[in-house]
Amino acid sequence: MEIIQKLIETEQEYETAIGRIDEIFHAPVGSPESDELKLLVVLVQKYEEEKYPLPDVDPIEAIEVRMQELALSRKDLEPYLGDKSVVSKILNRKRELTLDMIRRLHVALRLPVEVLVG
Repeated sequence: MEIIQKLIETEQEYETAIGRIDEIFHAPVGSPESDELKLLVVLVQKYEEEKYPLPDVDPIEAIEVRMQELALSRKDLEPYLGDKSVVSKILNRKRELTLDMIRRLHVALRLPVEVLVG
């Protein structure tokens, strides 16, 4: 198997790297294959970020989707955002999330901080 030792620039190189990752995914920590795996993952992530960028996600939409996934009501957000009126203002986009709110939502809803910052 060809080992990639440079940036991934083509779809063929990308597919080769993915295949190699599959082959060495369970390599023992500290082994040469483990080091190779780490490098390949970084190279693949860089290629994917450039070729397949994710669309910007609206923080409020992300919160609402996660609320549906976890079957949460607006009341369930009060410990993380504040009283009923604050939750309403946040979800209706009349008030911005604060840094403390973002931290609490990140932990409670397991949403990436990058998504919540918007």
